[in-house]
Amino acid sequence: MSEAGAGSPIRVLVADDQELVRAGFCVILDATDGITVVGEAANGVEAVAAAAARKPDVVLMDIRMPGMDGLEATRLITGNRQEAGPKVVMLTTFDLDDYVYEALRAGASGFLLKDAPRRDLIAAVRAAAAGDALLAPSVTRLLIEAFARRPPATTPSPSRLASLTARERDTLLLLARGRSNAEIAGDLFVSEATVKTHIGHLLAKLGLRDRVQAVILAYETGMVVPGTPE
Repeated sequence: MSEAGAGSPIRVLVADDQELVRAGFCVILDATDGITVVGEAANGVEAVAAAAARKPDVVLMDIRMPGMDGLEATRLITGNRQEAGPKVVMLTTFDLDDYVYEALRAGASGFLLKDAPRRDLIAAVRAAAAGDALLAPSVTRLLIEAFARRPPATTPSPSRLASLTARERDTLLLLARGRSNAEIAGDLFVSEATVKTHIGHLLAKLGLRDRVQAVILAYETGMVVPGTPE
């Protein structure tokens, strides 16, 4: 799947079992310049099939759906690391829904509250399509910190970061603190293009899909400790 470029609209798939909610998201997104809805799904099975057929750039995925839920659907959609797949943004009614922790592990790029303002919905789609994920909002940073306190059975070793250069480690540290590319560029006295290059290199070296997974790894390896001052 080709990435959404400057001249092509961001292709979005909306998956939610509530028809009115799904229709509302579709109306808002289809009316937004630079975004087009390419499909809808009422459950996880339909979402996986639609993602394969429609090749969206971004999937808005409800966590709780009948049959196959959004968590399993996200695993299946993001599971093929041999090709660039869509970015998945989870939809939830609670800002710290327990399922969100597992959704991030499954490959989701972030999450959005269903009652978020229109501008936040549009911004989330654009951020996900750009690969920026959803790290800036304070509630998301709280989510990631809370997530980091629930390590998997086997905690990643700090040695996994050994392949990174000093500048790549600096970039990862700033990512984990919720900095934007522009802010990282300012902190490191480099251009935004250079920051993007560093991020691309560290994601490739660590075998990660996006910034969210990089941030999670930074917390899990102890590079950043939740709640400590910056």
